[in-house]
Amino acid sequence: MTTHFTDKVAVVTGAGSGIGRALSVELARRGAKLAICDVDMHGLAETEALVRGIGGDAKADHLDVSQRELVLAYADDVAAHFGKVNMVFNNAGIAFTGNVEEMSFKDIDRVMDVDFWGVVSGTKAFLPHLVASGDGHIVNISSVFGLFAVPTQSAYNAAKFAVRGFTEALRQEMVNNKRPVKVTCVHPGGIKTNIARNGEQVEGRDHDKLASSFDKMARTSPEKAAQVILKGVEKNKARVLIGGDAWVLDKFVRVSGPGYQRIIAAFSRRNGL
Repeated sequence: MTTHFTDKVAVVTGAGSGIGRALSVELARRGAKLAICDVDMHGLAETEALVRGIGGDAKADHLDVSQRELVLAYADDVAAHFGKVNMVFNNAGIAFTGNVEEMSFKDIDRVMDVDFWGVVSGTKAFLPHLVASGDGHIVNISSVFGLFAVPTQSAYNAAKFAVRGFTEALRQEMVNNKRPVKVTCVHPGGIKTNIARNGEQVEGRDHDKLASSFDKMARTSPEKAAQVILKGVEKNKARVLIGGDAWVLDKFVRVSGPGYQRIIAAFSRRNGL
């Protein structure tokens, strides 16, 4: 069956688990050729096996998206390997928990380097190839935390708000400059991934408690998230919200304005987050 993705070359960062893995498998199922990458080579190998298990074509590489020169070289390598690049899913991300007073500059830099600059580097590196394809699409993964802020997540909030602003501006530029590249920003709510369990936190915070709290709020499967994202890509949506919680929180922030901060702060305080 021919789909919107048949024979398209799609790049997925952070493909070793979670949404990245689910996207890779679903794209392969729909006929795309894949360039998948991650710093977790064990997880990446599992994703590659899943893709090949359903007859998919995958090029798997180790890549740390915080290393700009490596990302630039990777983009050229993927384009040379496949002869074109049609889609890029800038998905790789990490989490860190701690108050601003507790965090070091290094803690904040690490989150920004992966979650924001990784997206910028992936976008800039692949954009010439996407333009050259004549049929490009950039999909940048922000978060519901790119729509509203919460205590202890300032670094993550900063990165995801930045991804949102960067991506929305880019979409407008592509339209104004008549480039053949579509742009979508994705805001997942609670997705059942290991981002919280793999995340770090300042000294003194209970990692297991933080991960458990996240698990209770994560209601959407990565597979469902991938399906929603690809539906948004097919429809060329500017913004894709994933999960009922993302829709509710988006409307809540729109209605309450800055007043949401007082409510979220109280909720966080009561729940010891």
